Amino acid sequence: MRGDLEFTSMTNVNGLIRDTANAHIPVMDRGFLYGDSVYEVFRTYEGVPLFFDEHWTRLKNSAALIHLVIGLSKEQLLSEIKETVAATGADEMRRDVYVRYIVTRGEGELDLHPEPNLTSTYVIIVREVPKWNPEHYTRGVALAIAQTKRNPGNALDPNIKGGNYLNNVLGVIEARAMGADDCLMLNAAGLVTEASNSNVFFVIDGELVTPSQQAANLRGLTKTAIHEVCRAHGLASEETEIGLDRVRRASECFVTSATREVMPVHTLRVDDSTTLTFPEGGGPITRRVAGYYRDHMAEHIASRRDLAMF
Repeated sequence: MRGDLEFTSMTNVNGLIRDTANAHIPVMDRGFLYGDSVYEVFRTYEGVPLFFDEHWTRLKNSAALIHLVIGLSKEQLLSEIKETVAATGADEMRRDVYVRYIVTRGEGELDLHPEPNLTSTYVIIVREVPKWNPEHYTRGVALAIAQTKRNPGNALDPNIKGGNYLNNVLGVIEARAMGADDCLMLNAAGLVTEASNSNVFFVIDGELVTPSQQAANLRGLTKTAIHEVCRAHGLASEETEIGLDRVRRASECFVTSATREVMPVHTLRVDDSTTLTFPEGGGPITRRVAGYYRDHMAEHIASRRDLAMF
């Protein structure tokens, strides 16, 4: 490992790798114009991409839901990611990275209807792993319920992990204006869906629960892993409809995502007159789940050394 190296974020656009500050796509790309794209995000542990196969499966599902041809195989994608990671210097420094890869429908005319012969564009962004505020773990994050409702599932399937995030952006803007770190979004029926870009769990009446697909939310890979590790340790976790009446009875809360892992929630602003407070650093069940998940990640990484970036 060379001590004189510095990490530089790099971006790969259709095989052309540049430092991220100077990477570009055509202004007529439909991903830029319309959010007509799909994407996935993972981070590495000891150079191994977490849940790479599962991310690929979800990318294919997202693409199928919007009738988009990805244009490269899983093996080609992994090769391009490895080249981009190498260009950052992370492999020589043995530094873990954040990888976001996007596939757009490609460059076309200013027309909502895509031409049938478009060639998809792929973009791979490699950055340092996000450094979350340590207090988000020792104390917890603050959430606030946004007035903006989550897109209904019959209008835009939440399992299209796509490039149009305006619905979520509005929710985060509202939450920040209320002094929170992130939003919690309800659907039109008043059911909890998810945070801006993470799934949410509650402990309610002693039971670990998370919103079901009836509320329309992303089938998060970390969320799925949480269910698996809880089941393996005899801790029941249920997907169910969660309205505000149940939220008000919650004794613990945490959010999950690829980069957050298991992050406790300390406060949840329900409305102008009600803010729920949860144990600092997570209650007993939150802490158990976080420990189970860390062990699961270690096992997963050990079994996927063949995918290592370095």
